[in-house]
Amino acid sequence: MATEGVGGSGSSSEVENDLEMKLLRDRFRLSAISIAESQANKSGMEVSNVVVACVADLAFKYTERLAKDLQLFSQHANRKSVNIEDVILSAHRNEHLSGLLRTFSNDLKAKDRQFERKRKKNDKTTV
Repeated sequence: MATEGVGGSGSSSEVENDLEMKLLRDRFRLSAISIAESQANKSGMEVSNVVVACVADLAFKYTERLAKDLQLFSQHANRKSVNIEDVILSAHRNEHLSGLLRTFSNDLKAKDRQFERKRKKNDKTTV
């Protein structure tokens, strides 16, 4: 629990966290608005600013919830960092998305194996 300073304001780290969160939210919102407007233009549609703002806020709230879920999954597995399996688990209710994430994960693992083989081969030739 943070202590209250003079005038009822929170600690400086609390204020910094709040400012950082507001900055992230604003940047995320601007990016979401830009993407929505771009997609609307590509499809020849008009979308009201209110709808775009609502979608941007909804996306940000979803992302916050996703981040909390990922953190809980990694903690439950006694890890300090999130891995791809946590991300796949978070998508378990959406079969299509889960499949796409598994394919992406397998592709990353295959590329990583290829990179490791090349690195080992180069290490042997330089010795």
